[in-house]
Amino acid sequence: MRVLPRTLTGQLLLAVVVSLILAQIVGAWLLLADRAHFGNQLRGQNDAERLAGIVSMLERTPSADRNRLIRVLNEPDNLFTLAEAWGAPEPATTVDQAFANTFRDALGLNRAIQVLPVELRSPAPPGAPPMHGMAHGRGPMRIPFLVMQARLTDGAVLTWRHAAPPEPRNWPARTLLLLWVLAILVAVLASLLVRRLTRPLAALAEAASGLARNLDQPPLPEGGPREVARAATAFNHMQRDLKSYLETRSQALAGVSHDLRLPITRLRLRLEQLNDEALRSQCEADLAEMDAMIGHTLAFLRAGQCSEPTVKLNLDALLDGLAEDFEALGMTVARHGEAGRPVMARPQALRRCLGNLMENARRYAGDKVDLRVEADDAQVHVLVEDRGPGIPLEARDRVFEPYFRLESSRARTTGGTGLGLAIARATARAMGGDLTLHDRPGGGLSARLTLPG
Repeated sequence: MRVLPRTLTGQLLLAVVVSLILAQIVGAWLLLADRAHFGNQLRGQNDAERLAGIVSMLERTPSADRNRLIRVLNEPDNLFTLAEAWGAPEPATTVDQAFANTFRDALGLNRAIQVLPVELRSPAPPGAPPMHGMAHGRGPMRIPFLVMQARLTDGAVLTWRHAAPPEPRNWPARTLLLLWVLAILVAVLASLLVRRLTRPLAALAEAASGLARNLDQPPLPEGGPREVARAATAFNHMQRDLKSYLETRSQALAGVSHDLRLPITRLRLRLEQLNDEALRSQCEADLAEMDAMIGHTLAFLRAGQCSEPTVKLNLDALLDGLAEDFEALGMTVARHGEAGRPVMARPQALRRCLGNLMENARRYAGDKVDLRVEADDAQVHVLVEDRGPGIPLEARDRVFEPYFRLESSRARTTGGTGLGLAIARATARAMGGDLTLHDRPGGGLSARLTLPG
């Protein structure tokens, strides 16, 4: 299963949209990380200033009233006590030391401040309100927890236990909405731009695929980006050159056909003056063979350049008529399947193509042939199946070459001219189809003619 699109439009659009989305995700992550860092700094500054204000208030309060004031100031996430001793100092972490420095700057005095060691960061004394940042025996703390001590001017030790509130989880909806709107707009504009760039390439591919069937198709518009315009201009020049070449060749073929058949006709008239019947019969046979070879050669050269228009054709009726014609020659033709719908083809060219296949089957495989039709949504397949010796696999491509024959004899009664299959394939491809050879189940050869449905 393919994940990436096969078209140039899809691949370019996928590259643009995926790159944009990744850039937006990285940008949003950096924005949110910076926002969280700024929020933490702001909260730490506010906590340090609030703690400095409380220390100043306690120093101005008489010793007898300090405990009562502390009970008023205590909150679930901020506990103050004066009953604890000065703990042993420890190297503070970067975060703790930064907060201690902010606290010291907020006090504005040279006071003793320290962060308690981890083993001294015990829960609050009995009777104090519970702290939301502590697990209280149910496991480790879930949010940052800080214990600091400050020595007051009269020697009292203030211990502060602070559980920082969790970071807010509200996402910046307006910023994210702006990023998504930007991503959608860029994706839509990129889609329009990519389609505008690739549409001329699609037109060029379609024109190139139809060039063999119709040299008279309109020229491509020579607009768009410079590279595409140059490709369209080159294609139009090539189409005009091919058309001019084929017109010249058609005129030459017409002249050759006339010039070759005229001497043959004169020879036939002169043969009537011969008294030797045996010699005259031999000469007439040679002239007939020459005439047939000329006709087959001209038919091969004209096979891909038929001027017959393409029309909607009743394929089933054509096959029925073809079967009747060959049955009149003594063949047994078994029809299988129906197309069930008209096909776009050139009637006379298609009849000659199928006639060549039927004649090959009659010549090399006897008088019994199966004419089978298989149709799907996109194509119609006509199979001419015989019960002859077949064609070796290594020779199935070469039999479509002009004048190639499997047997080495040059007699027309055994090997033909070697152009029948070449004409049939050239005719099929000129109609947008193809001709291939396969083994017939049970022995023999199956010639499969594929036509666009």
